Amino acid sequence: MNWFRFRLFGLAACLGLIASTRNDAMAGAVVPVEQAEVVAVLPHDPTSFTEGLFFQDGSLFESTGRVGHSVIRKVALDTGKVLAESVLPDGYFGEGIVTWRDRLISLTWRSGKGFIWSYPGLARIGGFSYLGEGWGLTHDDRTLIMSDGTPCLRRLDPVTLHVLAKLCVTAGGVPVRRLNELEYIHGEIWANIWMTPEIARIDPVTGEVKSWLDLTALQENINSFDPDAVANGIAFDQKNDRVFVTGKYWPRLYQIKFPDRKH
Repeated sequence: MNWFRFRLFGLAACLGLIASTRNDAMAGAVVPVEQAEVVAVLPHDPTSFTEGLFFQDGSLFESTGRVGHSVIRKVALDTGKVLAESVLPDGYFGEGIVTWRDRLISLTWRSGKGFIWSYPGLARIGGFSYLGEGWGLTHDDRTLIMSDGTPCLRRLDPVTLHVLAKLCVTAGGVPVRRLNELEYIHGEIWANIWMTPEIARIDPVTGEVKSWLDLTALQENINSFDPDAVANGIAFDQKNDRVFVTGKYWPRLYQIKFPDRKH
């Protein structure tokens, strides 16, 4: 099979996975779908395989994936300039990140290993272990919230990082798989659904998806034929009440309007 045919075969397989995943994730027909409305467009590193994203103290913090290319960085919001960066140890595929007080906690994909970094200095100061895969991280006022690719989120003690409880996510009674990058916004857990342009807005008590936020128009605007260039990355500026989204290899970061909060 020549390279061109191999690439087409891979793209077709990926598109089939996207369709299947999206249909599964949105199986609850009673769940409303809202279209993302763009407020502002900002630069984003198009070489960044975005896995984790958050906004704090006036800057974006981003983690990237791929073995040998995984970093955690502090980024200027308006320019996309990297202000500080730390590299993950050799052999690790970086995933979600979150802060708790003066620490930044990061996950890796299939290694069962997380790292603890100083915040905001990004110096590696420790590590921890967990079962299964590591995908996304966020926090509420009491716990860290972790995704692992399954329909169930883990609540972690923010100090010991031990699992306290699980929250299983459903949409119209159907389990939602591939919960990925997370953000806690106005009392909801927002989750990218891997390989789809959808964000689930999740009730943190019941696990029910309250609505879907559709990023299809934003993803199509990227105009990439790379099957990895999917939506992934949600950041909330709590002080100024702003939400930002981006994706893997996306050259743009979008500030989006809050959807209707009646849901």
